Formats: sequence, C-alpha cells, structure tokens
Amino acid sequence: MFKIKRSTKLAKLMQAYCARTGKSSGTVRFLVDGERINGDSTPDTLGLEDGDTIDAMTEQVGGCPI
Repeated sequence: MFKIKRSTKLAKLMQAYCARTGKSSGTVRFLVDGERINGDSTPDTLGLEDGDTIDAMTEQVGGCPI
C-alpha cells in the first residue's frame, strides 16, 4: 500500500513500487479500471479517491498460439 498526495505524479509511485518488488519498470503496466495510466498523470487528473486501487500487471512475452 502506498499513500501519495493528490498532486504527485504517478511516476513517483510507479518507481517506488518497482523498487520495492524488484521488478524492472519496463516490465510492469499500471492500470486503473482496466485502462493503462502513464507517469505524468496524478490522482486528481484520474479522478481517484481515497481507497481506490491501481493494478500493477507484469508484462508477459512468449507463449504458443493455438
């Protein structure tokens, strides 16, 4: 769980998450309500409220088409 100011750019949160989990920032995608967000956004610009969740998904490469 992270707490940030409503005017803080989400890039700061994204970097902190990647540092805490040990993942490369290029392999993690951040989503709000299924829509990808970028680091220049702020909680205010996205209309986020206290308790809202930002999903972090690890990018997967590869697989076998069926």
